[in-house]
Amino acid sequence: MRDTRESRLLLVLLVAIAFALITVDIRGGEDSPLDKPRTAAQTVFGPVEDTVATAVDPVGNAIAAVRDSDERHDRISTLERENAELKHKLGSDDRNRARVAELDKLLKTAGRGQYGIKGAEVIAIGAAQGFSWTVTIDAGSKDGLARDMTVINGDGLVGRVTTVGPSTSTVLLANDPDFTVGTRLEKTGELGFATGQGDRSLRVQLLNGKAKVKKGDRMVTFGSRADRPFVPGVPVGEVVRVDPARGDLTRSVQVRPYVGFSKLDIVGVVVKPPRTNPRDEVLPPKPAKKPTPTVTVTVNPSATTKPGGAAQ
Repeated sequence: MRDTRESRLLLVLLVAIAFALITVDIRGGEDSPLDKPRTAAQTVFGPVEDTVATAVDPVGNAIAAVRDSDERHDRISTLERENAELKHKLGSDDRNRARVAELDKLLKTAGRGQYGIKGAEVIAIGAAQGFSWTVTIDAGSKDGLARDMTVINGDGLVGRVTTVGPSTSTVLLANDPDFTVGTRLEKTGELGFATGQGDRSLRVQLLNGKAKVKKGDRMVTFGSRADRPFVPGVPVGEVVRVDPARGDLTRSVQVRPYVGFSKLDIVGVVVKPPRTNPRDEVLPPKPAKKPTPTVTVTVNPSATTKPGGAAQ
């Protein structure tokens, strides 16, 4: 339609009629004369509206889904946070149970060796002390600790105390290259000196170059004079390799330490040595060897043979 004077007059007339109908409808209330026309229009256009609404509903649902997704996201975030807190609590409980088991193992080891110990916790590793293999424990002179005391855990020899403060101490670990301890082979009693090699096995020089030693043999500490820095009988490790004998005065073997130096937690400092040498008593019992199964074959012939050797 062109923008003419007649079209503008028609638009003004239609707007005036619309306002008049709205006024009549509002004043009429429930008895509005437009109710019947409205009902007829709803009957005619209702199906069309329903179809349009059906077509539009997915969009509305998507918008609602986006809105609800924010609410669900908040709920999920809350549940995830609660779940993480629960896992942390359970993890702490698991860790506490592991530490209780570790402490129990330490006490049993100390009991077998008759060592009087002061329990301590590893609170730092060697970064503060340089490049050596050391740890810091939360016990010091106030707890009765002194330099050159033996440090153990439930598995065996950890190291020796090198520096003591009022409430903390530094322990040089047995795998440090500057660490040396006298050793004794289980049963045979062959003596040697174990030296740390960092993250590798301990290197043990047996004093007897003709000593009979094999893979799987176990070693304990020989002990020092006046039990400082080492008390006797502490498990050191197990032979994993025997170097060939070359006719030297000593013989070299590689020993895997019982202690895992990278996961130390609870340790015990021996503040009172044993009254007598425990010898091999502190070593854990060896696992029983599984018996080799034997098979017995019983011959039960199902047929007899004739004198000529033919089966009947």
